[in-house]
Amino acid sequence: MVLDLGRVPEARYPGRAVELGETPITRDDLAAVVGRLGAFGGDNRAGIEWTLHRISAIRNRTGAIVGLTCRVGRAVFGTVAMVRDLLDRGQSLLLMGRPGVGKTTALREIARVLADDLQRRVVVIDTSNEIAGDGDIPHPAIGRARRMQVSRPELQHQVMIEAVENHMPEVIVIDEIGTELEAQAARTIAERGVMLVATAHGNELTNLIKNPTLCDLVGGIQAVTLGDEEARRRRSQKTVLERAAEPTFPLAVEMHSRHRWLVHGDVASTVDLLLRGQTSRPQVRELGEDGQLQLRDLAPAPPGVPSAVAPRSPRRLAPVPLPDPLAPSRPPRPQGAIPPPLPLHQPLRVCAVGLPQRHLEEAVRSRDLGVQVVAEPEQADVLLSLRGALGQDPALRRQARARGLPILVIKSDTLHQLQRALERLLERRQGDALPLAEADTGGPSLDDAHAGFEECRLAVEQVVLPQGRPVELLPRSDRVRQIQAELVERYRLRSAVFGRGQQQRLRVFPP
Repeated sequence: MVLDLGRVPEARYPGRAVELGETPITRDDLAAVVGRLGAFGGDNRAGIEWTLHRISAIRNRTGAIVGLTCRVGRAVFGTVAMVRDLLDRGQSLLLMGRPGVGKTTALREIARVLADDLQRRVVVIDTSNEIAGDGDIPHPAIGRARRMQVSRPELQHQVMIEAVENHMPEVIVIDEIGTELEAQAARTIAERGVMLVATAHGNELTNLIKNPTLCDLVGGIQAVTLGDEEARRRRSQKTVLERAAEPTFPLAVEMHSRHRWLVHGDVASTVDLLLRGQTSRPQVRELGEDGQLQLRDLAPAPPGVPSAVAPRSPRRLAPVPLPDPLAPSRPPRPQGAIPPPLPLHQPLRVCAVGLPQRHLEEAVRSRDLGVQVVAEPEQADVLLSLRGALGQDPALRRQARARGLPILVIKSDTLHQLQRALERLLERRQGDALPLAEADTGGPSLDDAHAGFEECRLAVEQVVLPQGRPVELLPRSDRVRQIQAELVERYRLRSAVFGRGQQQRLRVFPP
């Protein structure tokens, strides 16, 4: 709930907000709420004793409270089933994910299972009283685990060390490691033989590798100069990035949604693969509608191609839009204009021109696309080039034309641009491998209301609702996008329009 001075209070749910009454909040209202709360800490957070609710304050320039964000906290049991087998290993575990995905909820349940079921000596470092609630008596949701409160957020690393030195824990549970001092304290604790269970902000392991503050959690990154022979063997520059040490957390979990987690069972090997420009293959764990845990390993890469990503498993619902219904009516292509389309169960082989190969592989891995990244044009079905890159290599352009390879040019090598480009390539192959120049022009299919309606319905029912992932639909006309938006509202979901001109398209967000 949001209580802002001079505004009507709101109750905010995923994807929607509901106004509570019609009377704006006054200073007396805020004072009455604050009077029922505990003391605000250095992080401007307070709680209600014996509950898991969290109240955060917004202050003006003089320090007076002018707004409150009241977050409802609940103890959710059963989430530990996703990683129950990992707790038996006794290795440190790191949970990653965007805010609101359920990291703290999972951390609270893990602390209870370690203390009650596995009979470990567990100490929870509760900086904001969000794990064990406000007050001096911890919430029953953490079981027999002990709780140490932190007076100021900047002292969290000191309390972590104090817990090890004074209270003989076997496991330390920490929420939100976010500073370099806390990362160093975590390494010190791990080197003393104490198991760590912690959370960190970041959607994927790649985010921690790129984060100079937290990269020590996964071993740290250092620049290494290779010899000429080794650089030629790796087909890389002479200065490369390598892992500096063993990871603080041998196990890592990427929480993509509340019901879909990716588990890295060997963080050291995963980091080495990513730094070498290759793709990791974590284990996918999903909770089905019946509450049963489903395990699925991403298929291994084809032999001889270390950077390949295998095609989707047929059990995975693919967010690929419907093919263009007008494609069969297009004029036939000249003989030999482009290579014949691949069978849809084989990966699309893409060769990058002027693009860092590791960026392209990261885009493939983040969306689990049926794409195989190859190094040579002779092995490719299509070229993906950065603007201006082909102009610097006329021989490669002539070779592509001679072989009839389609070429897709993008403006930048950002992750979003690469993801959209690869999805477009897969859409073209799904639609009978139309030439890219012809497919980009739009055409009457933009105004096909029936195709747009079915595309939106399948995206919502097969991807957005079951998997909790956003889906971007094909470009459509204003009339068709309005129909799609109305359909999305019936499912009580949110949508937004992206793109310009004839490339305007609808993106559907999960609840």
